[in-house]
Amino acid sequence: MKYKFISFINLFGLTVGLTCCLLILAYILNELSFDRFNEKSSRIYRVTRSFYSSDGVENLHLSAVAPPFGPLLQHEYPDIQNMTRLLNNGTTALKYDEKLFNEKNAWFADENFFSFFPVGVTSGNPQTCLRDPYTIMLSDEIAKKYFGNENPVNKLIRVDNQADCKVTGTFKSFPRNSHIHAEILLSFSTLNDSNVYGKKNLETNWGNNAFYTYLQFPKNYPVAKVEAQFPAFLDKYVHFPGEPPGTKASKNTRIYLQKLTDIHLRSHLDDEAEPNGDIKRVYIFSAIAIFILLIACINYMNLSTARSALRAREIGVRKVVGARRKEIIIQFLSESVFITILALIFAVVLTWLILPLVSSFAHQDFSIRNLLQTPVIISILLLPIIVGSVSGIYPALFMSSFKPTLVLKGALKIGKGNISFRQILVVAQFAISIILIISTVIVFQQLRYMQNASLGYDKEHIVTMPHIGALNKSYESFRAELLRNPNIKNVGRSSRIPTGRLLDDLGAKIMQGDSLKPITTDLKFISTDYDFIPTYGISMDAGRNFSRDYSMDTSNFIINNTAVQSLGWKNPQNAIGKDIIYGGVQGKIIGVMHDFHFESMHQKIIPLLCLLPSSNNGGYGRMSIKINGKNITSTINYIESVWKKYVPETPFQYTFLDENFAKMYASEEQQGSIFTAFAFIAIFIACLGLFGLSAFAITQRIKEIGIRKVLGASVSQIVSMISKDFLKLVIIAALIAFPIAWYAMHNWLEDFAYRINIAWWVFLTAGIMATLVALITISFQAIKAALSNPAKSLRTE
Repeated sequence: MKYKFISFINLFGLTVGLTCCLLILAYILNELSFDRFNEKSSRIYRVTRSFYSSDGVENLHLSAVAPPFGPLLQHEYPDIQNMTRLLNNGTTALKYDEKLFNEKNAWFADENFFSFFPVGVTSGNPQTCLRDPYTIMLSDEIAKKYFGNENPVNKLIRVDNQADCKVTGTFKSFPRNSHIHAEILLSFSTLNDSNVYGKKNLETNWGNNAFYTYLQFPKNYPVAKVEAQFPAFLDKYVHFPGEPPGTKASKNTRIYLQKLTDIHLRSHLDDEAEPNGDIKRVYIFSAIAIFILLIACINYMNLSTARSALRAREIGVRKVVGARRKEIIIQFLSESVFITILALIFAVVLTWLILPLVSSFAHQDFSIRNLLQTPVIISILLLPIIVGSVSGIYPALFMSSFKPTLVLKGALKIGKGNISFRQILVVAQFAISIILIISTVIVFQQLRYMQNASLGYDKEHIVTMPHIGALNKSYESFRAELLRNPNIKNVGRSSRIPTGRLLDDLGAKIMQGDSLKPITTDLKFISTDYDFIPTYGISMDAGRNFSRDYSMDTSNFIINNTAVQSLGWKNPQNAIGKDIIYGGVQGKIIGVMHDFHFESMHQKIIPLLCLLPSSNNGGYGRMSIKINGKNITSTINYIESVWKKYVPETPFQYTFLDENFAKMYASEEQQGSIFTAFAFIAIFIACLGLFGLSAFAITQRIKEIGIRKVLGASVSQIVSMISKDFLKLVIIAALIAFPIAWYAMHNWLEDFAYRINIAWWVFLTAGIMATLVALITISFQAIKAALSNPAKSLRTE
């Protein structure tokens, strides 16, 4: 209470550090909790599948597998207790009475779904609700949306304007910390209908890897033993039509078992059910939490030792009246723990207030409940003892070492070793701060690079919509009516759109010598119509686009420049007219597209082939509409009116392509913002520590400053004299921080196929920023000391 300002800074610094730690702890606990609400989580594994090129290089690893895998694995390995499959139905139109909505989270699910994912059935029998074909279950939220307070069970609901399904039950929404969030469950047995998927396809189709397959094993089962037998399993069961006898599937494809609890943080496979987290991010934020708390502890040490000269006589008197060094150490450690307890109380309150804002920003459920688990509460209660001891041990040892005879005479001198230790602490603080500043700048540089890089296509003012089967017969009329609007420039269809992933590969052969031979490279494809390439403004390096004037184009292909190089042709022109078989269809290459970034900058541009389906319903999944950017609202309204005219039973929905583009890098955007916040906090707390150390140094040199002023030294000379010693520390911190920051960010950038080069000026800028902040902090007290009355300074004893 006697030194309120210093005590406040001590308390404030620790409060900020502990608040940051608690917020990051809430995030980490949330990330680690995914799928652990499931009591069987330790026994459930997901089957994944990878594909390999002829030279043994993995070119695709899918989180889902073909439909026959699940039943056959259960049959082949009796130790597997249970199996279930899920198939995402994509955006699904549901209609009841006059209510018509597009629902995103609709899945086909096996009848034993709830034995794997016990989210809680609120009506109906969980064992039988999904047994019969054309039955459907709804989450409580969806049921309320369609039926209000009515009992939905046994009601009929129209699905995709194709079939009526009977509602057999409702279930609670999946927890936020689940890797899937199904809101609508359609019975898997519905897929046996040949009009939907077909029983034969479920048993023999090894190419459609869209079925998420989960296996349940006994407790503590050696899963690796089963996994080791998978190559033989593949060779026994997996066969494709037209393969030579004796072909071993295990040379080209493999399957793996993945823990349910590993999916969210350790799975970054192709075609995940939902975007996952990243264990690297957990490690990064854990390190930041430790760094911030360490800076706060260093700050406390510096401020406590800065105050030591003020408390020297107190320590001397205590020793004279009999206090032993151990008792003085305990006294100062007790003070430190007490201050930390107060800081923790304030930090808990701040965390409770701030956590909803952080949750909203991160689109996650960072509930205070995550911190109310018994092990977490015990850890938090131990924090004051740990942090208080770490923060207080050096000041306690330092101040308890004062000799009472020197202290009471006012002859206390601080040894160089002690100053050196405090200088090391300041260097550590600023090194951490500079690392965070550099990291922040590089994250945002990479983000801006990805957002502004030339993509090879025009993403602006493209409206994307689902292409549904009901449009197949009337598509040309639908397209012609859209183009009557002068604000609509073009309309194209494709199986996938840019910002998605390229997952589809049908296998290719090209002419080598006198025969067609399988290619050794991975060649992905998308189905496109005549207008996809012009809609996206993709330029042609050679040849031409598909044309309605050429009926044979349904047997021809367009490839990108990367495919030209991968297939061994010298330039795009050499590829034109070459024979190729793709997916069993023989034709010629009629055009070469300029390379464009179909996927995100995390992935390299890969060989890509465009094919024109032979029928109007040939696998189109998306429609892209290029508008001129004028009168956007009225143009969207016009598109909606045309949509309702042709497909009135399907709700109209759309997105702009640039919105999808922004979502690809939302994670990096959040990471940059969080780095910015923590960099600011780190350097702020570091400056508090520097404030304390400069106060300490000035107190020690108060007579020297007075003598220099009497001898004619100017204010600027005195400020320069005091500041230069501290600025040396910041420069040393920068030299230490630069290589560490470069190494860390170089590794981070390795995750991007297309990335910036780390520029030297980023390091220089970060060093200058830290130096300026330090200079302002020091100058505040240096100027005050330089302006003080030298007569008063020289009287000080």
